[in-house]
Amino acid sequence: MKLGVLLPTFRDDAEGAFVVASEAERAGLDGVFAFDHLWPMGSPRRPALAPFPVLAAIALRCPSLYVGPLVARVGLVATSKLVEQFTTLSALAPGRVIAALGTGDKLSEAEQVAYGLGHLAADQRRHLLGEAIDALAPLLSVWCGAGSAQTNQLARDRGVVINLWGAPPGAVRELSLSGEVSWAGPLGEDVEVTLGALEGAGATWAVAAAPLQLDAMRAWRRAH
Repeated sequence: MKLGVLLPTFRDDAEGAFVVASEAERAGLDGVFAFDHLWPMGSPRRPALAPFPVLAAIALRCPSLYVGPLVARVGLVATSKLVEQFTTLSALAPGRVIAALGTGDKLSEAEQVAYGLGHLAADQRRHLLGEAIDALAPLLSVWCGAGSAQTNQLARDRGVVINLWGAPPGAVRELSLSGEVSWAGPLGEDVEVTLGALEGAGATWAVAAAPLQLDAMRAWRRAH
């Protein structure tokens, strides 16, 4: 199972993200990821860095790491622009980009409405998701953020990875029966036990959210 971390990008500048990426690389981890939000959920007065410029800078600074948003929401930009962002990032980090995509939900609706982007119905967002997957899957490793049964089936029909957020190992195990599953979320206090359970359940990636415990992740990696 590969290990990654989510970068601290709800900041005024990218220095914290660069530091965490360098620490993750030194710890022998596999990748770093960035949220794709216009502001932190529920906190419209706080900053949020755009993921692709941060990931591009890290791709050049940390040549051993995979990079990707977690997840890039369809509908924030045109599908053609979204594909262009991924292919540009891939030109900087060939073979190291994960195109993680998602439809968004009610929790992210306020961001889009505030910026005049609107919020499409679920079936329209799934249509955009399918378009993006079809364009990117021949080029890059694609993850799809888990959602409704229809969204998960769309991902399975296209043979891409489904990414679960904060799900228990049992849910990972159940979904892994139909295809590849990655996991993201806080690891909790006993990092090594959680990572072992996720690997045993069939997760191919575990991406840790804050609070990060890189020493414990390094210890698990060295033992495995």
